Amino acid sequence: MPEDIIVRRDEHVDIITINRPEIRNALRYQSYDELEAAVRESTARCIVLTGADPAFCSGDDVREIMGGGEKKERPVTVAPRLTPAADALLHSNIPIVAAVNGAAVGWGMEMAMMCDIRVASEKAKFGELFVLRGLCTDVAGIGRLASLVGREKAAELLYTGDVIDADQALTIGLVSRVVAHDDLMPAAMALAHKIASRPPLAVQRIKEGLRTAVDPDWKELGVWVSTTLTELFKTEDHREGVKSFLEKREPNYVGR
Repeated sequence: MPEDIIVRRDEHVDIITINRPEIRNALRYQSYDELEAAVRESTARCIVLTGADPAFCSGDDVREIMGGGEKKERPVTVAPRLTPAADALLHSNIPIVAAVNGAAVGWGMEMAMMCDIRVASEKAKFGELFVLRGLCTDVAGIGRLASLVGREKAAELLYTGDVIDADQALTIGLVSRVVAHDDLMPAAMALAHKIASRPPLAVQRIKEGLRTAVDPDWKELGVWVSTTLTELFKTEDHREGVKSFLEKREPNYVGR
């Protein structure tokens, strides 16, 4: 049975909830596996992806995924690749609506951008925090953020790791709408049910067409990201970024 992800069906809509609220829905390896399975196994006409309050997803669990800033070998994959959870989200032909109920930072922001539409609570916040950990963003930050908000604003968010609120996200085009927190799930579900009421084969082909026309080659980009992260995980700046976060102090980056 899944421990980190809850899946609930409401007519033709699956609601996938990341359920680690005690650590703001930070993702461990098991979380990624369960998320991938939930998306790949869905037979719904639309998916709503959200997090258990108070956060959408705070990104990677820095103690498990990033080793708490200690120098150690990363798990080795067979070859550089697009991560399986990202592959599932980006290549699913089921429309996915992100109901962003709180912080969506690090891979949480990546995950939101891998969805087709983002509906945000007034409490939502967004941030590409990877640079603060001495890392590069995953594929959505490279391959989708600029198309949503423009290259200049994307560069600013990626280079600085700044966090923006829901109103700023709406202004720059990162989300489609902002609603009162208590109205978030009703709004997201109403949109999902409307999509699910349309001819499913046509909707799936439209999503496939959008991916063909607008998106980069996700698998190729995934290889670049995987290779680059392997290099950056070995740096002193990465370890300092994680340690300073855990120790709640300003980092001292040295460029190596």
